[in-house]
Amino acid sequence: MTPEALVRLVAGRLLQYPDERLYADLDLLHEAVDHPALREFIAHARGQRPLDLAAHYTDVFDTRNRRCLYLTWWSDGDTRNRGLSLVRVKQVYREHGLEFTSEELPDFLPVLLEFAAREEAAGTALLEEHRAGLELLRLAVTDVGTPYARVLEAVCGTLPGPSPKTRAEAKALARSGPPRESVGLEPFGLGTELPWPTVPERTPA
Repeated sequence: MTPEALVRLVAGRLLQYPDERLYADLDLLHEAVDHPALREFIAHARGQRPLDLAAHYTDVFDTRNRRCLYLTWWSDGDTRNRGLSLVRVKQVYREHGLEFTSEELPDFLPVLLEFAAREEAAGTALLEEHRAGLELLRLAVTDVGTPYARVLEAVCGTLPGPSPKTRAEAKALARSGPPRESVGLEPFGLGTELPWPTVPERTPA
């Protein structure tokens, strides 16, 4: 696994809801990745009570405040087009022998990052396809001064080229990036289950 893939795998875990499982994995995650931004966040998490970090997570990643971890939300909002975009993401997973079975949506950033770690070429292309939303999320999270911004900086750093510095630059990526497919999508079908642990179900704090 390349350094970039490892950053994606660990970042995907850190961007999940901070439950007991995450706290049990913090030492392993720290040893697995030699990335200052991710280690900085892990150190922060270690110093927080789980309930406090969970409340902070819920407050930060809130669609109402335009800080959403579901990447197609940034391009399609709550419109009919989003359904096609979600099918597109599932189709990419399926093309690599993976049938998405989690209760989470397939565009949930932690899930996409796990895929992008294990299938680097296809995962990078998928992240690039949704890079405008990813960069807008990074900027929005940075604005609120949360340590989660460091995790998103690490994720964006695995993609080619520099990250945009402003929202205008991030939005311009959507106009200059590769076209998104929305026709000719196969219907949902059978396939193999995802080989990685899917995102655990969230429980109220």
